[in-house]
Amino acid sequence: MEPRNRVEPQNGRATRAEQPPTPPRGQARAEQPATPPRGQVAAERAESSPSRAEAAEITRSREAAADAAWSRWESAADDSDSAEKGGAAKGGAAKAAEEEHARPARVGVAEEPRRKKPLVLVGALAAVLVLVAGGVTSWQLGWFDTAPVPTTAAPQPPAPGSLAVRGVGTSGPVPSAAGIAAALRGPAGNPALGTLTGVVADPGTGQALWKQGDTTPLTPASTVKILVAAASLLALDHTSQLSTKVVQGAQPGTVVLVGGGDPTLSSFPADRSTVYPGAATLDDLAAQVTANGPVTQVLYDTSRYQGDGMAPGWDPGDVAGGYVAPIGPLMMDGGRQDPTAYDTPRTGTPAATAAQALASRLGAATTAPGAAPAGAKVLGEVKSAPVDQLVENLMQVSDNVLAETMAREVAIAKGLPPTFEGAVQAVRAVLTENGFDLTGAEVVDASGLSKNDKVPARLLTDILTAAAKPDASDPKTAKLRPLLTALPVAGGSGTLAGRYADLAGKGWVRAKTGTLTAVNSLAGVVVDNDGRLLVFAFMSISPEDPRTKVRPGLDALATALRGCGCA
Repeated sequence: MEPRNRVEPQNGRATRAEQPPTPPRGQARAEQPATPPRGQVAAERAESSPSRAEAAEITRSREAAADAAWSRWESAADDSDSAEKGGAAKGGAAKAAEEEHARPARVGVAEEPRRKKPLVLVGALAAVLVLVAGGVTSWQLGWFDTAPVPTTAAPQPPAPGSLAVRGVGTSGPVPSAAGIAAALRGPAGNPALGTLTGVVADPGTGQALWKQGDTTPLTPASTVKILVAAASLLALDHTSQLSTKVVQGAQPGTVVLVGGGDPTLSSFPADRSTVYPGAATLDDLAAQVTANGPVTQVLYDTSRYQGDGMAPGWDPGDVAGGYVAPIGPLMMDGGRQDPTAYDTPRTGTPAATAAQALASRLGAATTAPGAAPAGAKVLGEVKSAPVDQLVENLMQVSDNVLAETMAREVAIAKGLPPTFEGAVQAVRAVLTENGFDLTGAEVVDASGLSKNDKVPARLLTDILTAAAKPDASDPKTAKLRPLLTALPVAGGSGTLAGRYADLAGKGWVRAKTGTLTAVNSLAGVVVDNDGRLLVFAFMSISPEDPRTKVRPGLDALATALRGCGCA
């Protein structure tokens, strides 16, 4: 804290310290000496007055001495301020008196007398009143009505954007069949690939440039998801969503959890991510139900889908192995025990698990299977990401549960039973209606987990060629466009993130992978060195090590197309 009686410089001058009180006027007159006669005073002045030159010299000497003394006093005052800030200052009236006695008088500068504080306050108040009155007057006269003139030009409106996926174009040289054959001769002869079939096509011309066993049906593994994704995009509204609801039960305190086909429903809070981007949360659903009153029992309704949850040819160990869960319309996180891991052990009872999780959030004591009453009041509802995003998710991470779900939704849209058989029939029907030749294709599931699935490489390239046409004026091509962005990027995303590390195809190849025991496949698109987009499908049946020999062999084929420039 600063000392109360500190003397501060003002405008280069020091203010006076408080003066002692002035004595009564009568007393002061009594103490003054008698005034001498005027003549005597004049004589004394004449005798003591120096010449003009001497007087000027005396004045200059006094001013110089006064300035030097003033400088010394100011320096001492600054030192005193520093000392005060360090805690060594003297306080009170004694300090003020000392400073006043120590301060020299400045020659030729009249010092301002200290004004009384009340006068300062009155003056400040008057100034404020004047400013306020002036502002009110200015407002009344409209002086502030004029808007300020901008000195910077307004920003231009944003350019219109288009979210459509466009074709690469056909400006690059058209590759020749001979050029493609020469480029693939070495990689295609790799003995580690075993039985190899495939097709390379130019979507700009629609012509196949290279074929090897293109009509021979082989086990596609997860590349069969290309068929399911295409059927979903062709048959379903891209913006539609899958719903999970809770409705009022027939008995007081009872609610029914109704599965609507969304396997991505998240068991995590909204601020935690799972393998399904944009998933609805069970917490949100529970909060809506809680607002309607207490719940004592949760029933769960799985009537949307029918039939077995496991397809012919599936290995029962795939559930514990983390590849799939029994298919149904109600589950959380695709049945995963760890919602953040792709291949983690799954539950064998996904619907019951979801109902128990909801009951726990609602404080309900029991759960059981049960049907929703017709026309029951909806107490809560949450929805999945849109269909086109679900398709991208299933293709990127090759999600088996999501693929089976989408195929059943296609079956419902086509009026067929939502079973494995009905889903397969629906996918075939949609593709056939859109002009695709399914000769040789025999499929029993939508995920490709079954070794009973058989598909020719030509069908895979036909679908991708339709999606990759340069001109999307064809409605079929426009609907299939999202299939291209759904393909994983070599060395960058999805199931290709860990591949193509040292290959020139990294970043240029986009493809769907397929893997089962002794089965490997790769189907997608690549831009060659001439800027031409090519479509390909390669399918291999080989007992060789898939990680070190077969998959690298397939990646080498796609990379050869990237470096082609095979006009």
